[in-house]
Amino acid sequence: MNAPVRTPAAVTALDLTVNGRAVSRAVKPRTHLADFLREDLNLTGTHLGCEHGVCGACTVLLDGEPARSCLTFAAVCSGASVTTIEGLDDDELTAELRAAFTREHALQCGFCTPGMLVAARDLALRLPEPDERRIRVGLAGNLCRCTGYLGIVRAIQSVIAERRGRGVAPAAGERPLGSVGAHVGSERAAISRAADRTAAERSSPAVAVSEFVPAHTFEQRFTVAFPAEDVFALFGDVRAVADCLPGAFVEATPSPERIEGGIRVKLGPIAAAFRGAASVSRDEADRAGRILGAGADGRSGAQGEIRYRVIDDATPGISEVVLTVGYTLKGPLAQFGRPGLVRDVAGRLTADFARNLEDRLAGRDVPEDRGSQSSGLNPLRLVTGLLFGRLSSWLRRVRSRSSR
Repeated sequence: MNAPVRTPAAVTALDLTVNGRAVSRAVKPRTHLADFLREDLNLTGTHLGCEHGVCGACTVLLDGEPARSCLTFAAVCSGASVTTIEGLDDDELTAELRAAFTREHALQCGFCTPGMLVAARDLALRLPEPDERRIRVGLAGNLCRCTGYLGIVRAIQSVIAERRGRGVAPAAGERPLGSVGAHVGSERAAISRAADRTAAERSSPAVAVSEFVPAHTFEQRFTVAFPAEDVFALFGDVRAVADCLPGAFVEATPSPERIEGGIRVKLGPIAAAFRGAASVSRDEADRAGRILGAGADGRSGAQGEIRYRVIDDATPGISEVVLTVGYTLKGPLAQFGRPGLVRDVAGRLTADFARNLEDRLAGRDVPEDRGSQSSGLNPLRLVTGLLFGRLSSWLRRVRSRSSR
């Protein structure tokens, strides 16, 4: 009997530069860059962890930009320049980061460290100042199971501070982005990026949700010990309103009808910032307004609408604010979006907001732990307060029944 004929697997010619050295190989089309570096070139400093592009242990530089080598096919890197952790042995900035990681105890088992150093180097090149929030956001794609990140963040902060103190300026201009091996610095890529930015501006969240239909809606009411016209006038100053809302911040006001900003959320050592844009409209005659916007933190997204109306209370000098809130949550955040929980948390948040409004109208400083200058909105604290409040209410009812 004749043996079956085996068709040789197709291969692709690959020519690229790895750590400054020209490399030519024949690879199978589905070979990942990480496997090619480790198995063909014996560059085992590139670690494989999740192999889903989540943990960041496989991060290398492609055309000077951090990229996941476990998700990148080697064949598409032809013509690209690849730098692994081994290629950074003589890099001055990487040497500073290695020393800082040692000094700040920023590594334990060391498995994540190669990818972490590649990401840290990129941050040290780009960030104008050692901003902890921006560093944590920049490291969001690099997971560490040992250190808790505090030492890593401090190490990067110290290197950035030292470099800026020596007069080393951050990398100028917007960081070029593009597909792997696309030579992103080319004129063609620049034209493509300009087109992408134009398209993004046309589809900004404030415009995209103009016909927004919320998944959930609820109403909140509170009173303020100031005349309705004063309260409504303050609502017209979006920065002043943001100062009164815990965790909120405004980054830009391109026009009276549009704001850009977000809200910072802090749960223990974990901090995130939801950034987006919103459209603002006001009806002076009815003392009413509407804020419609959308934002995201990279994994979760939210769309929301706040309609407000300021009316005169029966008591002179007192006004009532009626808020109608509609929202839709997407991503992991949606698991915390049960209407009852959101309504209860919003009630406690509204109470802080009302007190801050009164302080602002009275010319008093908003307490740091209640204003937007705090470390961020803390849902855990709000929910804990709710639970204690409900427990106290239940105990009072039990005592009342037992005393009868």
